[in-house]
Amino acid sequence: MAEQREAVTFLVAGGLSVPRACALMHLARSTFRYAAQPKDDTVLLEQLRELATRHPRYGYRRISILLRRTVPVNEKRVRRLWRQQRLQVQRVRRQRLRPARPARMVAAYPGHIWAYDFVEDALADGTPLRVLTVMDEFTREGLALDVALSTSAERVIGVLTALIAQYGTPANLRSDNCAELVATARPGSRTAGFRRCISSLASPGRMGRRSASTVRDACLNMHQFFSVAEAGVRLSTFRQHYNTERPHRRLGYLTPLAFKTAWYEAQVKPPDPHIES
Repeated sequence: MAEQREAVTFLVAGGLSVPRACALMHLARSTFRYAAQPKDDTVLLEQLRELATRHPRYGYRRISILLRRTVPVNEKRVRRLWRQQRLQVQRVRRQRLRPARPARMVAAYPGHIWAYDFVEDALADGTPLRVLTVMDEFTREGLALDVALSTSAERVIGVLTALIAQYGTPANLRSDNCAELVATARPGSRTAGFRRCISSLASPGRMGRRSASTVRDACLNMHQFFSVAEAGVRLSTFRQHYNTERPHRRLGYLTPLAFKTAWYEAQVKPPDPHIES
């Protein structure tokens, strides 16, 4: 429209009549002669600023409704002025005080920290599976991959009891989603030791989650299971491969068992031949 009016003005200046120039540019003569008369928005702007200050979380739609209670005003006009004056609602982010977390304990030797977690999967027919993973955080050795159809405190305690009988009692247990499950199990001699370990280390278990992610990526996603027994066999084979064949980046690309063996050998220092007995 503005370009057409400029073209008509140019043609009229060149000697054409206004009707002829308007006809050539397909522009109505009334439109060409129309002169915009901008409205005085001073009063409306003052009302907008006052309402925006009084209601800092209101947008232009709510402000328009408040204005129309006293003044007949178009919402599009309010929106135009609202944007021109940059009266948009500002996002408010309140700084929240968070309790300081204790420094996360780092495993320093085999058996120092065991991390356990659950991984969810399903059989081919959709039946859900729950895989309990247990690993040694220092050696990254996979201690157990126990699969069942459900989760229970008795199951976790049973797996941990069998591992303690095989490897000895860990100094700490770490878990971020099932510590409470074991800690609130029925009182008895089997749960007392687990409660002590869990209560001494209740921070989130990143190692356990990382191990569970590896199990999902390298085993669960690679196979389709038709029974719990088949899943158990596949997971057992994967655990053996993980511990004895798979190079681990965090261990200098040693396998967990090779790293564990090397660590124990380094603890036994050979006698110095220069020192007389």
